[in-house]
Amino acid sequence: MSKKNYDVYFDFGSSKIRVGAFDKDNLKKDFYCESNNFLDQSNLETYIQKIIFDLEKKTEEYLDEVNLLIDNSKMLSVGISLSKKIDKSELKKEDIQFLVQDAKQQILRNYSNYNIIHIIIKNYRVDNIDYIFLPTKINCNLLSLDIIFLCFPKENISYIKKIFSKFHVSIKQIYCSSYIKSFNYKDNYSSINNLSFIDIGFYKTSIINYNKNQICFFQFLPIGSHHITKDLSKILKISIEEAEKIKISFGVNNSYFIEKNLSQDLIEKIIISRIEEILKFSIKSIKLNNNNEQLEDSKVVLIGEGSKILSNKFNHKISYLENHDILNEKTKDICLSALKFNKDKNIQEVVVIPKKQIKVGFFEKLFHLFHEK
Repeated sequence: MSKKNYDVYFDFGSSKIRVGAFDKDNLKKDFYCESNNFLDQSNLETYIQKIIFDLEKKTEEYLDEVNLLIDNSKMLSVGISLSKKIDKSELKKEDIQFLVQDAKQQILRNYSNYNIIHIIIKNYRVDNIDYIFLPTKINCNLLSLDIIFLCFPKENISYIKKIFSKFHVSIKQIYCSSYIKSFNYKDNYSSINNLSFIDIGFYKTSIINYNKNQICFFQFLPIGSHHITKDLSKILKISIEEAEKIKISFGVNNSYFIEKNLSQDLIEKIIISRIEEILKFSIKSIKLNNNNEQLEDSKVVLIGEGSKILSNKFNHKISYLENHDILNEKTKDICLSALKFNKDKNIQEVVVIPKKQIKVGFFEKLFHLFHEK
């Protein structure tokens, strides 16, 4: 087969699909496609087929491999801490690898129905001294690692792979989209010491917290913008489809529910009430993971489709928002985030080698510190 000229990133959302293709030799040469919003996945194969066709037409090459961005209400963020005695010997990368492999096996045993998507070393502790980076040329008596594992249900990954396989497309690498996006967007807030992203999705909300540019915690809440749709449907006694239209048009175009003779004040109360609930739990999580301290020099950034409900006309009514931004993400922003994550070096990330590359040896390419992408 001829060499492919484009890297393709496929954001597989619960209510929308977005795709970006980047020329490997000229990143400014890029193409984007996206589906319409959908409430269920009954026509998912049709959406994917159309996007693949459109992308092949734009890039003028056959698509056989994609990088996948996913989020899901069943995703898990699992924190684990492990220690190893070094007996005052010089710290070596093999010591780190031993603990990471041990932690990985524990996760695989206890969460056998999940695949590990990301392995993030949150903290190195050498003789009770914390390090953000891997310390070198240092003698150590006791080494401890704090590690975050982001895991995705195997059955969901298998389901997605089967759909792509019908179109003869394989999945090269899988990323957690909310984590990838936050990793990119945080560079726009480099002067903020404590930075949190709240990604309001369709069925879930992700909370990612960074302190001094390093990730501190990652948490999922099984509640998202679709709960707003269900609230509207139940209280207004309308169909889910009608409720979704009202939610999307809220604060942008009120003609739909005026036409249906629905109370704008009641709709606003329903939406604001659910949004406040999501933000209440999110902010509470941020404070708890920061030991309930008053967060000075902190900012909250809202991302995701669900955050678009809060236009400038309404966000001042949310009591849980103080110092915050709302990012109106585009398909290009999301896909560029994945491209940047793939190209740049993340000092906290452990490289997860796909199964088809296992023959190169696990330890040979375990850490990005010893691996050139």
